[in-house]
Amino acid sequence: MASSKVFGLLCLSMFLLTHNSVLASFDYGDALTKSLLYYEAQRSGKLPPNQRVQWRGDSGLKDGSDTGVDLVGGYYDAGDNVKFGFPMAFTITMLSWSTIEFRSKLDAKSELSNALDAIKWGTDYLIKAHAAPNVLYGEIGDGDSDHECWQRPEDMTTPRTTFKIDEQHPGADLAGETAAALAAASIAFKDKDSKYASELLTHAKEVFEFARDHSVVYQNSINVAGKFYSSSGYEDELLWAAAWLHRATDDITYLDYLGQAGNTGGARTVFSWDDKFIGVQVLVAKLVLEGKVESSGTWSQYKSQAEQFICSCIQKGNSNVKKTPGGLLWFLPWNNLQYTSTAVFVATAYSEYLNAKHAPIQCPGGIVQPKDLIDLAQSQVDYILGSNPHGMSFMVGFGPKYPTQVHHRAASIASIKKDSAPVSCKGGFDSWFNKNSPNPNVLDGAIVGGPDENDAYTDSRSNYQMAEPATVSTAPLVGVLAKLA
Repeated sequence: MASSKVFGLLCLSMFLLTHNSVLASFDYGDALTKSLLYYEAQRSGKLPPNQRVQWRGDSGLKDGSDTGVDLVGGYYDAGDNVKFGFPMAFTITMLSWSTIEFRSKLDAKSELSNALDAIKWGTDYLIKAHAAPNVLYGEIGDGDSDHECWQRPEDMTTPRTTFKIDEQHPGADLAGETAAALAAASIAFKDKDSKYASELLTHAKEVFEFARDHSVVYQNSINVAGKFYSSSGYEDELLWAAAWLHRATDDITYLDYLGQAGNTGGARTVFSWDDKFIGVQVLVAKLVLEGKVESSGTWSQYKSQAEQFICSCIQKGNSNVKKTPGGLLWFLPWNNLQYTSTAVFVATAYSEYLNAKHAPIQCPGGIVQPKDLIDLAQSQVDYILGSNPHGMSFMVGFGPKYPTQVHHRAASIASIKKDSAPVSCKGGFDSWFNKNSPNPNVLDGAIVGGPDENDAYTDSRSNYQMAEPATVSTAPLVGVLAKLA
């Protein structure tokens, strides 16, 4: 036991010596292509003629039928078959932000149309989910019953119960995030399809009004969501929605909402589906840099708080983000890579904002230039793509070595096009989940949960803490990979 530990430390030392000074070179264009392919594998509903991920089939075609509303479409959340509206909306916001900031880069790599398709698959569903001004469907399927089965989406026998928020049972966070997603998407579509962009914006404004007027966390109304995606508050989502609506409309009303905030978030430690404060702070900091708001008072608070987070990521803050021995930014044990990907997106987007104004950041540990932020982002992306102690890519399907036992129902069961025999609820565990062999389908572009704080990773389907990918993890990387490609 002791000798294997010594050997492990020796391997890690060699890795650090060879990798810390020189950044590895990866095919970021290929990673970008795969990151967008991933969303096609996550599609629920009737698949389109141009569907590229051919091992998937139509699924969830009766979603919403229990309430008489068409709720077909959208995305499965992670490795399960539930459509959770809260993280789905955040995924769409981040896909949209990636597309807005790095549009020309996506276009240059012939990926802009795929990025817009990925956004639209989500927003078409969100429009349906917003069935009336003060009604928003926030979940399809139930996490508990879904997790008792191991079936591909095409075979689902679990209940497809619909859950909503309305005036009697509101949820400001769910509505706020949905408004942010629709507003951000409207910007992404403005030049491509102005009519669709206008429709998105109309829904965004309505959902924001609904959110603003009903200050309650959504799991009070959709209790089943609380076990899986419980929200810690709604203030951040309301500000996040206001920031995106202001960017989409230039309407002073939304700017006033941001300026009058009693809570600008303070120093945050993560940017995620649950905590959008850093996103708000960065969007407002952009306004400060551009001279669109004053560089004092509440506005300067937003900016300094955004920069505090960035300083801590680049290890020049007062309370730096932890790094693994192999160099990965490490935030939390469960699906850590989702937080790494949002952090590197923030660094990448902020480098663009600083560059445009020839401005640096003054961190407690020294001056940080825009290029330093790109170097940080590249180091983290390189770790994810294979420059790590395992020599393994944590993006599925990328490079010669990547996780093969991804915790994902559809990927782990033979494609319905190859074997049409239905897989039963419990039968899927015996036939597929418990098999100690690679998944029959490669889930290209999925970012798994990732290694632990010591860089350890177990490629096992049962290790959902490390081996389950989620839509929220890949979306921020779309923009970063476009920048690097």
